Amino acid sequence: MTRTSKHTPWRRLGAALSLAMLGACAPSFAQAPAAIDNSALAQPAFRAHTATYGLVYRLPKDVMDVMEAKITTPLQQHLVRLNLGAEAQTFNLPHVTVVHIHSADPSTPQKMLKALPALPPVLDGVVLKNFYTTEAAKDAGHPWWLDLGIVKTGKAYEDMMSFNTRATAAFAPLRDGPLPRVTGPVFAKMGDAGKDLVRTVGVSGVNVMKDGKELRSHNPHNTLVYSMARFTPQVQADMNQVAAEFNKVLPDGMTTSFQNVSIVELAFSGNVLREFYRINLADGSAVDVSTGQKVR
Repeated sequence: MTRTSKHTPWRRLGAALSLAMLGACAPSFAQAPAAIDNSALAQPAFRAHTATYGLVYRLPKDVMDVMEAKITTPLQQHLVRLNLGAEAQTFNLPHVTVVHIHSADPSTPQKMLKALPALPPVLDGVVLKNFYTTEAAKDAGHPWWLDLGIVKTGKAYEDMMSFNTRATAAFAPLRDGPLPRVTGPVFAKMGDAGKDLVRTVGVSGVNVMKDGKELRSHNPHNTLVYSMARFTPQVQADMNQVAAEFNKVLPDGMTTSFQNVSIVELAFSGNVLREFYRINLADGSAVDVSTGQKVR
């Protein structure tokens, strides 16, 4: 499920429905379908990874141009200096995640396209700002990431959050069990709320409806570095320094527009390996990326 590449990480690399409607339409996750196996959550090791699929916003060209001009080269230099060679070579199609699920069923992308919920409008005014490090669960050891956040105010952000709620409800039933990277040592270190999400929808950090109310834990962001190296205090300090440097380079962040959302395949740590379908937020049409043919 992983690839290597000589390219840099960046080259390789209101709401549409009301909360009342969400509560009425979202499926109940009180009891998982029989096909969903949560037994890995009782194990000390990560669940074996077969295939992760997801819904993401690919980063638009205007953002990529800025990142390539100001961030990519110094990031590569820092990773090499810190002996993070695998991280420097990780393949990724730059994106902001909506939701991920794990399934060994290779027809899952087609099922996701069929199950796609009501789309948000074109997301104008998305602000990407603030580089920071994060780990899957505090003191779990790994995985960890270097992320670029999204400002959590404004209509675009609210539309993103509402769409995450709908997408989580629509896609969670397609999983075969929990996302591998939230099992084992990560699951063991999670709080009760995170563990409940993993059990019921297969992943933490998503929005769900419970007792008629929307519970928000989704944190939309773009990831620059994916790592399974141990997140030691020294690594954390070094990468926090890198984040601080980049925040000085882009103190005001970048404002952009998300025009599309894509169904993709991802590796264990969440880096996008390939894109299956690209869906236009303006009119809901979709194309098969491999053929260019319209499929919706």
